[in-house]
Amino acid sequence: MTKYILAIDQGTTSSRAILFDQARKIVGVGQKEFTQHFPQDGWVEHDPEEIWDSVLWSIKTAIKEAGAAATDIAAIGITNQRETVVIWDRETGEPIHNAIVWQDRRTAEFCAKLKKQGHEPLFTKKTGLLLDPYFSGTKVKWLLDNVKGARKRAKAGELAFGTIDSFLIWRLTGGKVHATDATNAARTLMFDIGANSWDEELLKLLDVPAALLPEVKDCADDFGVTEAELFGAAVPILGVAGDQHAATIGQACFAPGMVKSTYGTGCFALLNTGSDMVRSKNRLLTTLAYRLDGKSTYALEGSIFIAGAAVQWIRDGLKLVKHASETGPLARTADPSQHVYMVPAFVGLGAPWWDAEARGAIYGLTRNTGPAEIAKAALEAVCYQTRDLLEAMRKDWKGGGKDTVLRVDGGMVASDWTMQFLADILDASVDRPMILETTALGAAWLAGMKAGIWPAMDEFAASWARDQRFEPTMDGSERKAKIAGWDQAVRRTLTH
Repeated sequence: MTKYILAIDQGTTSSRAILFDQARKIVGVGQKEFTQHFPQDGWVEHDPEEIWDSVLWSIKTAIKEAGAAATDIAAIGITNQRETVVIWDRETGEPIHNAIVWQDRRTAEFCAKLKKQGHEPLFTKKTGLLLDPYFSGTKVKWLLDNVKGARKRAKAGELAFGTIDSFLIWRLTGGKVHATDATNAARTLMFDIGANSWDEELLKLLDVPAALLPEVKDCADDFGVTEAELFGAAVPILGVAGDQHAATIGQACFAPGMVKSTYGTGCFALLNTGSDMVRSKNRLLTTLAYRLDGKSTYALEGSIFIAGAAVQWIRDGLKLVKHASETGPLARTADPSQHVYMVPAFVGLGAPWWDAEARGAIYGLTRNTGPAEIAKAALEAVCYQTRDLLEAMRKDWKGGGKDTVLRVDGGMVASDWTMQFLADILDASVDRPMILETTALGAAWLAGMKAGIWPAMDEFAASWARDQRFEPTMDGSERKAKIAGWDQAVRRTLTH
């Protein structure tokens, strides 16, 4: 009998379920968008119940599309939007508040206070992260401080905290398992990535009771089994990784020096540094790439908060296009004599600037500027920001040479125009894989490998296949002028 692997890819704007067969081909897909809530400027929330419903719907749809049954599924792998926080009641499983999303900036003031008190070096040393509202820990504190009775109940052990993977595991197993994996734990500001454990000193500074926290497991591990009544049979959950880590795995970036960049709602570049925990001097993050068999592999990461979200804004906010896929062809028609730059700091700027207070801006507008120029500026902004990340990586890591090939994935990489501009502005080769669903593939590999029906790391890496390589063709002086214009636009946008 064919044994399938189910990947749950719970993202920032939609939930997806993808069923892979033993040849790692996609045989069934279900996807459902859910509501984005913006209660105040810079605040972003999701309804965890709506996320749960969207996940269930997506799984059932994928199984149905494949003509499969739950008994045909060998294992489930979960990948998720990282840093998004849910706290729920251990008895009922009900969330005490909406999920606070990774993009949310409400804890900027508290982060600034901790920085002022001189605590950032300690957090960075232990977690590899910076004190920024992006990460989970300060969001947990906000919920405990602002939801009536939450802190008291948390201390009494009545509540559970988790990133979305933990919430899904809890729900899928009927409340039997409260766990996360090392990559998600590494993004909380509460986990020591060297010691591989929750850290009491950091918990105290964040005022978060240890009773809230999930057990931390390897990325390929036993996360329990689903309740049989959900899908018709109990299925083991054997793989979990945060989305960017799952994409790194799906892109087979297993060797030190390999780089992948994922273009979804945001953009995230990870450079595998092996067993070497590189301390960034250029405000990049040191993070766990993955943890397998108790062994940690580290990475340098650059995080851009807005990538595909800028295209979404052009579609939904400005209504310049009906479909996101129209932005590439529209950008192609832009007037080349106009130098329009968009700095998409809608929710602050991530690496390497880390300016939580910055907001989006467009520079170089003239009376001739129209939809094509705006679309072009949005797509180019993602490429400029990627370049800033890779430049910082090259400065930080001894192995980060000029000849790095960037492996790309995510929705935006379907645009040839954008990928060509990316290669041009990086002055480097850009490889687009045959399977663009690399995040889901990474989660599926963790589960399939653990279940013993998918190949081990080396064979999996050898099966990675390229769809297209984009080589730089832009003249050096043109590249230099464009980058200078971008740098000036960013400087004008920064608040410090």
